[in-house]
Amino acid sequence: MDKQIIKQVIGEYQSKIRGVSLTERPMTFDGAANYVLVGVRRAGKSYLLYQDIKKQLKEGAIDPNGFLYINFEDERIADMSAMELNIFIDSYKEMYGDKEPLIYLDEIQNVDGWEKFARRLADQKYRVMITGSNAKMLSREIASTLGGRFIPRQVDPFSFSDFLHYKGIELNQGWEYDPTEKTVVYRAFEDYFYYGGFAEGFNMADQKEYLNSLYQKILMGDIVERNKIRNSRVFRLLGKKLAQSVMQPTALTRLRHIIESAGDRISLPVLKDYLEYMTDAYLIFGIPNLVSPLSDQETVKKRYFVDNGILNLFLFQGETQLLENLVAINLNRKFRNNDEELRLFYYSKNIEIDFVVPEIKMAYQVCYNIHKDQATYDRETGSLLSFLSAFPDYQGTIISYDDDETLEIKGKSIEVIPVWKWMCKEF
Repeated sequence: MDKQIIKQVIGEYQSKIRGVSLTERPMTFDGAANYVLVGVRRAGKSYLLYQDIKKQLKEGAIDPNGFLYINFEDERIADMSAMELNIFIDSYKEMYGDKEPLIYLDEIQNVDGWEKFARRLADQKYRVMITGSNAKMLSREIASTLGGRFIPRQVDPFSFSDFLHYKGIELNQGWEYDPTEKTVVYRAFEDYFYYGGFAEGFNMADQKEYLNSLYQKILMGDIVERNKIRNSRVFRLLGKKLAQSVMQPTALTRLRHIIESAGDRISLPVLKDYLEYMTDAYLIFGIPNLVSPLSDQETVKKRYFVDNGILNLFLFQGETQLLENLVAINLNRKFRNNDEELRLFYYSKNIEIDFVVPEIKMAYQVCYNIHKDQATYDRETGSLLSFLSAFPDYQGTIISYDDDETLEIKGKSIEVIPVWKWMCKEF
């Protein structure tokens, strides 16, 4: 690799980042710690690297050239191997002397074996921040190589609170009782509900076109191409069918039947791999049944999309699905699963409860309009009351699109809260 090209890349990124204007997100990092940031493409991982660099510059922790940022999706360095990575350190020191920069390595999963280089930098006492768009960056094998020297953080598309902050909407105490402020929040939410939290598309004239382009990039670049999937048509069909059944528990056998009913054949092992690829790319996430055997918790799940904007690409008048998906996103953001402990579930045993969080003893039902008709009211409240009778230490909440009241039924108090108000209060 030509050092002159490397030096040009280093200098260009330094100039770009020094001049970039940011609206800060509420995520901070310890100035002495190393991080691995992961998450779906365009969630804002690079943005957070820029934010950290700008913070270090503003506080005087580094001089204007005191950082080394490299984006490994830059075509000029696309074919680099792990053995060549040290050329960035050598080139930087030839440019600026023997000082040690803060190091930012963006989308480094494109380089096989990157983790050994990152481990060596940490061992040499560099402060390093890394991003990637694949969950395998946090696999046990890579974590073992990194040796506990990096803190993992998952970066999601903007939450509704992030979205309001980006739009310059600050919530005052008691805002929900102020008709003017409430209207401003409600109007902002309508946009967020349908188009989601990918900040790059917020100001685009055609947000849906942007989201479709992003979905194709995630699907074809981050999943199909990376995993060398030959039958991309079946994979596209799987994404569509997952979107259409987003509120339903789906076993692998049922998903296979749905795909085969459309004229394609797929084996269960391949289907399992495809779902894993989509999960690894942070496109979807799954929630198991609280009362299922452990074996079924891995195969029978309710599966949701990482962002409403992407889900909405597949739906027509899909407000009910979008509402439940949005609640799932926000609960998963706070109580997401990890390798050691499941923290977010649904409940299905004679009755259906949309979400259960044992950690805080909460059960959530999601219903677009609780008063749509008597059958809807009876179904949603009846299921929740049955659950609360079986689990008396739990509290129950119904999350709606616009209903706002407290129900007193059979000695139980059930809060019914609009989703936009719930997200502002809880998250």
